[in-house]
Amino acid sequence: MTPLTTSREIRLASRPKGIPTAANFALAQITLPRLQAQQVLVRNLFMSVDPYMRGRMNEGKSYVPPFTIGQALEGGAIGEVFHSEAKEFKAGDVVTSRYGWREAFVAAPTDLRAVDNAVQPLSVYLGTLGMTGMTAWAGLTLLNVKAGDVIFISGAAGAVGNMAGQIAKLRGCRVIGSAGTDRKVRSLVDDCGFDAAFNYKAGPMLDQLNRVAPDGIDVYFDNVGGESLEAALSALRIHGRIIACGGISSYNDEKPKPGPANLFNVTTKRLAMKGLIVGDWLDRQSEFDAEVGGYFRAGKLKTLETVVEGIDHAVDAFLGLFSGKNMGKMIVKLT
Repeated sequence: MTPLTTSREIRLASRPKGIPTAANFALAQITLPRLQAQQVLVRNLFMSVDPYMRGRMNEGKSYVPPFTIGQALEGGAIGEVFHSEAKEFKAGDVVTSRYGWREAFVAAPTDLRAVDNAVQPLSVYLGTLGMTGMTAWAGLTLLNVKAGDVIFISGAAGAVGNMAGQIAKLRGCRVIGSAGTDRKVRSLVDDCGFDAAFNYKAGPMLDQLNRVAPDGIDVYFDNVGGESLEAALSALRIHGRIIACGGISSYNDEKPKPGPANLFNVTTKRLAMKGLIVGDWLDRQSEFDAEVGGYFRAGKLKTLETVVEGIDHAVDAFLGLFSGKNMGKMIVKLT
């Protein structure tokens, strides 16, 4: 076997102002350290790029530490053990880690999680069976989304959105989604089983939502914020619920925008709105595996992926998230 001695990685070169550009990143080659006792050398197969990473590129406190200028970025990855000096793993094992944005790395066994390499494509461990799927499941579980609920999902063709819609549908909900192209709208209905979907660019958001949900909605799964949140506040019924998962419409804003003009609906309609950070749900992994893993094994979930090849195109893949280049989960294939 040819020794694995070097790796390429993507570093944060500077902190973005507004929308990131390629100039904010740098591709570097490193020499991998010599393997020590209780260490594992992993060659990455796939890595994830996600909108939340934009927040980590800013300076200052957040719910996750900021990335450090001049150092490799981090994110979800799935790789193959190349060599192991730890009893927990052997060469050929497939593992997930937080060591994305690089082709190979050395880590302790505690930084890795073994997965079944019979599951294909392996990238599903970054999407449906990974943090993406768990985020969708946690959001629905957070506010007890159940059979009979009418749920509206913004950013529905994105990684979390399409999964939230599919799981909600399997739970017996009526599912409505919004997306940014007609092709994505068709995929939500034809591939993911949504009951209705619309192109938010085709007309006023609230008008389109009212057309597909004339009697209102019970739940809003928010991945976008902004105009989508404002429309949902108007469409929600009394005692409706809002799952605050993300707000991609504002991630690149240099100055905060004013909140929804109709926020008082929270009071008059007695709405419940809860924020979601998937890291708070890791102790419920077994519940997620039982429900969503069961759906997957039964062939009831459609895996939507956009795959970009090569670490040298990882930055393009990340930037593409903010211009709607992805259908479902954005994945970078590294080998």
